[in-house]
Amino acid sequence: MKFYKCLIYDFDGVICDSVNLKTEAFESLYSSYGEEVVKKVRDHHLLNGGISRFEKFKYFSENILNQEISKIELEILGKQFSDIVLNKIIHAPINPGVIEFIESNIPHSLQFICSGTPHEEMNHIIIEKKMGKYFKGVFGSPDSKTKIINHILSKYELKPAQVLFFGDAMTDYNAAKETSIDFIGIENIDTNFPHETNSIKSFKELLNYE
Repeated sequence: MKFYKCLIYDFDGVICDSVNLKTEAFESLYSSYGEEVVKKVRDHHLLNGGISRFEKFKYFSENILNQEISKIELEILGKQFSDIVLNKIIHAPINPGVIEFIESNIPHSLQFICSGTPHEEMNHIIIEKKMGKYFKGVFGSPDSKTKIINHILSKYELKPAQVLFFGDAMTDYNAAKETSIDFIGIENIDTNFPHETNSIKSFKELLNYE
């Protein structure tokens, strides 16, 4: 792995073993509509990792339930979702090798979180997990990952070739492509990255690079 001046990480599924917690939360919110709806909700969520939960709520209502959804209803769903998952994510395990890898890069790389989780909630999670000392910035929705990356590039006067993004979803891959930065995929059963994608199963694979 080459040297990068800036490392950007998605959170769920990359730093934290928390993807299943959010899947279960979506299933719980739509369980009263029956198993067929729950399956469609689950499948869409897993195929669209890294997208804001509010965008998913809108999709579920308009394309699965065939209903309009108001801003107030979106806010209620968002609050219910957060109530289900927030404490669980705060106490969820960090993926193997992540802390060691992040710490090894503190001397020479700026490091950031770029997540689809709401901005304030993402910052709260990082504080509660006592990881704030590792990151120059922690960013979440409603800004898209492409917008967040472009903000980092501009604010810190970085060239795309100096930046690497770690993600576990096609949303992450596409954001890296749109901003011309390098990308490493975190392998999982729900995402099939294009065959040429650099990928790892665990950050342990990167701990002994020179």
